[in-house]
Amino acid sequence: MNRRRLNELLLTLPSFAWLSVFFVVPAVIVLVLAFKPADPLGGVAAGWTLDQIKALRDEQYLPILWRTLWLSGATMILCLALAVPMSFGMARLRGAWKHGLLLLVIVPFWTNFLIRVFAWKALLHPQGIISRALQSCGIIEDGAVLLYNDYAVLLVMVYTQLPFAILPLYAAAEKFDFTLMEAARDLGASGFHAFRSVFLPGIGRGIGAAALMVFVCTLGMYVVPDVVGGTDTEMIGNKIAQRVQSDRNLPLASALSAALLVGVSLLMIAAWWLENHGKEPEEIKP
Repeated sequence: MNRRRLNELLLTLPSFAWLSVFFVVPAVIVLVLAFKPADPLGGVAAGWTLDQIKALRDEQYLPILWRTLWLSGATMILCLALAVPMSFGMARLRGAWKHGLLLLVIVPFWTNFLIRVFAWKALLHPQGIISRALQSCGIIEDGAVLLYNDYAVLLVMVYTQLPFAILPLYAAAEKFDFTLMEAARDLGASGFHAFRSVFLPGIGRGIGAAALMVFVCTLGMYVVPDVVGGTDTEMIGNKIAQRVQSDRNLPLASALSAALLVGVSLLMIAAWWLENHGKEPEEIKP
């Protein structure tokens, strides 16, 4: 092993050890508990069983699974739709304007996540600012409830996940050579066509990273549906929390968590395969 490779190994060893202890080991524990029987007193009984895995086929989980998937997918699409033009504009700016917009993207992280979600609950309340403004404009009727539905959950999830889409896209856009778009315009392409055919493929990796980050983060979301949603807006994360806190059924909670973990792992493996074995981008014709 040469010195350079040894130095790289030593640099990555602390991070690898951290991930092993605080991610790999807990994930293995969750997978093991998924095959253990539940104790009536709220613990884990001795022996092994497939009852918890079979319980995942219960019909009550199907609509919750579908709701989790469509809300996560819709959040990902809306975040990308907002983050792509935002990252394009930020990358074209210079000096204080660029730093100011980047600061505005990061500022929400300075406030506790739970406080921000409860703030949205106050805003969407029938007596909140948003409800009153919409009522005064005649868009909604008096007494209309904006909370406790899928769209309130979707709105707040887009708000919480949007910075995670903007930051990787901005990092990719900042490295993009904008003279390529100018060359496309000189060859007769319209501004939108140059944006679609040159800029978007040029930040393809950033788009993939942002989409994966937002989708994976929202799959396990349970705070937002619990605060601004209701019983009809539960996601898989809410069911896992209920199995742990209310039912004290740790093996079933582990089975649900394991199913989510396997699904996310397969998604990441598919993204890695497409990144390394996907088709090369086609040459752009003038």
